Amino acid sequence: MASSLDVRRKPPADTRVTAKLISSIKQMISSGAIIPGAKFPPERELAKEFGVNRASLRQALKVLEIMGVLSQRVGDGTYLSASAESILKEPIDFLILLDDLSHHELLETRMIVEPELAARAAERATAEDLIGLRRAIVALENCRTNQERLEADLAFHECVFRASGNRICHLLFKVIHRSVLTSMAQLSTRVALDRPLTFHKRIYVAIQQRNAEDARRQMLAHITDTRDLLATTGKSS
Repeated sequence: MASSLDVRRKPPADTRVTAKLISSIKQMISSGAIIPGAKFPPERELAKEFGVNRASLRQALKVLEIMGVLSQRVGDGTYLSASAESILKEPIDFLILLDDLSHHELLETRMIVEPELAARAAERATAEDLIGLRRAIVALENCRTNQERLEADLAFHECVFRASGNRICHLLFKVIHRSVLTSMAQLSTRVALDRPLTFHKRIYVAIQQRNAEDARRQMLAHITDTRDLLATTGKSS
């Protein structure tokens, strides 16, 4: 027979119900009953299907909404997110904050992976990818504010990640790059625009020319330069 201590250790009933409902919704997605971007059945139908009351269902849906898995539109209904990007952002941000990850560690992660993504981009980039890269370079050339500069920088790297053809790395490193760049926003105000622009142009040329080795080398040089700038400005942890 369970002791009073065992009983106290059990999670509250509403927590167990929420966890069970989240598992059921995961199963719906896994089975294809609901696909990315699609609308969920009405709450009344879902509650009946899962054998719970609507209050319990709403609590589980709210948890998933906070996680970025779904969105609830007043007067319309509940929709499954179209991609995993919104789901990844908050966990990665908290991972960086809670484990106090340094810029050095994050840049080292980028140095390990992003040069290879640039090499893959050189092999796989479509005409549309090349247009996107060129557009990001022009945006960086014409930026007037620091925010525009950051967005142009992000756009360029996202194009590289997308052109690599690896969706997992595209999603992960888009979020990681945004977290790193946003936290280093003040650094960009002390660095001449020509510096990142030169690297972006070299990477673009390598990708355009289908030169995987040069794309790999230029991306590594770009991230190494950022790391060195952090070190010289005393910003590295």
